[in-house]
Amino acid sequence: MIHRFFSLFIFLFSLNVFSQDTPLFCEQVSALNVLIKNQHYAPKLLNDETSKGIFDLFIKQLDIEKEIFLKTDIELFKAEAYKFDDYIKDSNCDFITNYTSVLKTRINTIKSKLEALKTKPLDYSGSQTLQFTPRKEFTYSKDEAELDKRLRKKVSYKVIIKLIDEYKDISTIEGDFKTLEVEVKEKIINNELCLLDEIGNKIGGIKRLVEETFLNALVLVNDPNSTFFNDTEKITYENQLSKSQLSFGIITKKNKNGDIVVAHIIPGGAAFKNGKIEKDDILKTLKTSKSSLEMFCVSNEDVKQFTNKEEHKTITFSVKKKNGTLQNITLTKSKIRVELNSVRGYLINETQKYGYIKIPSFYTNLESPNGRGLTTDIAKELYKLQKENIEGLILDLRFNGGGSMQEAIELSGMFIDRGPVAIITSKANESYTVRDNKRGSLFNKPLIILVNEFSASASEFFSAAMQDYNRAIIVGSTTYGKSSAQTILPLHKNKNLGFSKLTKQVFYRVTGKSHQSLGITPDIVLPSLYDNFETAERFNPNALKNDSTEVTLKHRPLKPLNLKETIQKSLKRVNESVTFKDIKKANSTFYNILFNKGKRYKLTLKSIAKEMDARKAIMNSIFKEENQETSLLKIENTKSTLELLAYNEDDKEENDKIIKELSLDIYIKEGQNILTDYLNSNNN
Repeated sequence: MIHRFFSLFIFLFSLNVFSQDTPLFCEQVSALNVLIKNQHYAPKLLNDETSKGIFDLFIKQLDIEKEIFLKTDIELFKAEAYKFDDYIKDSNCDFITNYTSVLKTRINTIKSKLEALKTKPLDYSGSQTLQFTPRKEFTYSKDEAELDKRLRKKVSYKVIIKLIDEYKDISTIEGDFKTLEVEVKEKIINNELCLLDEIGNKIGGIKRLVEETFLNALVLVNDPNSTFFNDTEKITYENQLSKSQLSFGIITKKNKNGDIVVAHIIPGGAAFKNGKIEKDDILKTLKTSKSSLEMFCVSNEDVKQFTNKEEHKTITFSVKKKNGTLQNITLTKSKIRVELNSVRGYLINETQKYGYIKIPSFYTNLESPNGRGLTTDIAKELYKLQKENIEGLILDLRFNGGGSMQEAIELSGMFIDRGPVAIITSKANESYTVRDNKRGSLFNKPLIILVNEFSASASEFFSAAMQDYNRAIIVGSTTYGKSSAQTILPLHKNKNLGFSKLTKQVFYRVTGKSHQSLGITPDIVLPSLYDNFETAERFNPNALKNDSTEVTLKHRPLKPLNLKETIQKSLKRVNESVTFKDIKKANSTFYNILFNKGKRYKLTLKSIAKEMDARKAIMNSIFKEENQETSLLKIENTKSTLELLAYNEDDKEENDKIIKELSLDIYIKEGQNILTDYLNSNNN
């Protein structure tokens, strides 16, 4: 009786400790659940099915490579797969401590096994085999014995890879294998230990990592574009969409030795103006007046998170210089232009003169009175291009994942007279038509829009509007298929509980149709390296479904584009093009090595070297176009841009690289050909 009472006391005491240990998390779960229910465009009912969806996302994100948990852990976890909905409804957050505890235990177990491997011999005899396995076929270790076997194989493989990387010549490695293996083995194991320590050294530790992973799963189950943000993640995301940002002007990376080094200093930034921090300096410590971050077994993401924190306006960077000395350099954030989020117009100067503009994202200017970023820049570049008397324009939206919907609306209005550009529907089927009310357009000559599988969201919004108005020829691959818009909202108005980027609206084409989970189908399709890669939104099980909506304001399209002859000529060129034939072949090869199991080979120095050479040869053949030297196009700057470049040597050097890349691009070349064919066929 006493024993049972004591056990009950311990159990209740443990629950009480857990409850005291998760108050913030519990508040966040509750607030996030309410926010989703009230604000998400199509919130899922909190039931067993949704609970299973949350569970699957949560477990997957905790151990993406399936290297940490055992099958027995997953089986135990599965007992709660259909209980998360009840936990959330009952405000019972104690469940989270079990996942934190198991993750910590498994990490410590792996660390112990790695430490033990330092004094144990590894097997390079060939009795073990290796096989490339795509992530979708990854499995958990069934028990600790299998985990131990996997770790041995993993370390052995990495030792050989590092030896080959460092010494290149196989005969040299074979001649002194025992000595070299001992040196490299310790480096590999220490690096693996460091990677595990990175998990624990994350801001907030493993406990916070597990909690935020669950919060993210709770949002993601509703649709793949909603997510949870902590304070720093919110700032980082907003900076990606901004024309300018507060920054120290340093881009860091993790080198092969595990050091965080300065990879790039942004011209005009705080570090650039200070002049004391140099490229390849090793960061040792970051300090503010209230906190610090030691550069021991931390990830580059953690460094970015620390420097991006809103309250960290001034940081003292302790750096190790190339001469071995340590210096403490204090920097204060300053506003810099985000170079990736800017556009520049170029001239394609062939038999006919065209303009070309690459749009990297639909960035915006959050501090501008009208909030404009991209559209202001496009207007300026169009003005420069039209002064050069261009006869057509190519807008490049390949790999453009979207951004500000307002920028997409404004950009659409620059190329049509006026009228509806989309229909937006919010929660409870409240819909309204988005219009361009300004008479006239900024550019009315022929327009080509280049797209691919990674053109998404705002890119698709703009492309769809141009296609429905018969205003542009869409060229490339079927786009991503995302027609939803997200808004960043605080979890609670009066408490700092974090944020959620939440899907609040979906948008439809002016025809009432949707490209959600379908994508925009180009008028002229070109082969792509990424054909059939299943990267589109429709392959996500939580993607919103495709539907349609009622049209209340009809658009007035221009007359249909006469593309029959242009399409036939493009198809003939593509079929005869050696480059496009190579792209088709490369697509098949690339798909095979990424998504299919490879052949088995022995875990020996010679076998691994042979496999590495074979894969390297394949990858070189796939991306060989990057090494070509013969220009396909004559790309030039506008006179206005040349005047600016004359006073900026750094910009001029970068500009020359871009012109070289553009001149070798087969897709831009085909866009130019299509534009020429279209003009010629419609002017006859």
